[in-house]
Amino acid sequence: MHESSAQRSRTRRKETGPPATGADEKATLRGFLDYLRNSVADKAAGVPEPQVRTGGVPSGTSLLGLLKHLAFVERFYFLGEDAGDWPATMRPSAQDTVDGVLADYRKTVERANRVIDACPDLALPAPRAPRRGSAPSMRWVLVHMIEETGRHAGHADILRERIDGSTGR
Repeated sequence: MHESSAQRSRTRRKETGPPATGADEKATLRGFLDYLRNSVADKAAGVPEPQVRTGGVPSGTSLLGLLKHLAFVERFYFLGEDAGDWPATMRPSAQDTVDGVLADYRKTVERANRVIDACPDLALPAPRAPRRGSAPSMRWVLVHMIEETGRHAGHADILRERIDGSTGR
C-alpha cells in the first residue's frame, strides 16, 4: 500500500495523557490549566504566515486569534484587566506576529500563575476589573479557565489539522 502525499505530510505528535499534579486542589486545578495552556500555545507555534492568522472556519477563527483572545481572558480573570471589545480580542492585527503573541501569552500566564500561587484560599475572590460587579471565587475562575482554555484547545486542534495535518498534543 502506498501513502499519498497528504498522508506523508501529516505530522503526528505524541499523545500526552493527563498531567501529573500535586495532591491539593489548587495544584490539581493549576496543573490541568497549565496542560491546556501549553496545548494551545504548541498548536500555534511554528505555523507560518499567513496560515496562522487565516480563519479556518466560516466565523474567521484563526490560531493566532485564539491565542490572542486567551491572553485577554487570562488578564481579565486573573489580573483584573478589562478587555474592552471582546470580539476584537479574536482578531490579530497586522502587527501581531506568532512569536509576539506567543510571548505575550506566556508572559500573561506567568503573571496569572503568580496570582494563583499567592491565593491562600480558593474561596477568596479573584481579581476583578473595575465596574464589573462582585468577583467570583478563585476556585470558580480556575474551573472556568480550564473550560475556556480546553474549549479553545479543541478549536486549535481542528485549525492546526486543517493547516498542515498535524494532530496530537
